[in-house]
Amino acid sequence: MGLTRVDPIELNEPPIFQMEEKVRLRKMIRNDGTFPGKDIGVTLAKKGETGYVVSIGTYLQSYYIYAVHFIDSNLVIGCRSKELESVTEEEDMQP
Repeated sequence: MGLTRVDPIELNEPPIFQMEEKVRLRKMIRNDGTFPGKDIGVTLAKKGETGYVVSIGTYLQSYYIYAVHFIDSNLVIGCRSKELESVTEEEDMQP
């Protein structure tokens, strides 16, 4: 019974997103128990919401965690890179 790693170790490469970069959620984020003051399972942010990277940390010596400040909800939520996409200037200019 061997343990296999599903995701590659992100820390072998530089972070995908940079500080103050505008990003968009690729999927809904629910509280997995790591967000204080909210019940487990409560929706913290919805797919398509945008925010800005305010810090970059690591988790389990394998993954980057991007603390994203979502302006509309005024919440800072830790996200994995697979949950985010960069918002380009062209996309930002569209209504």
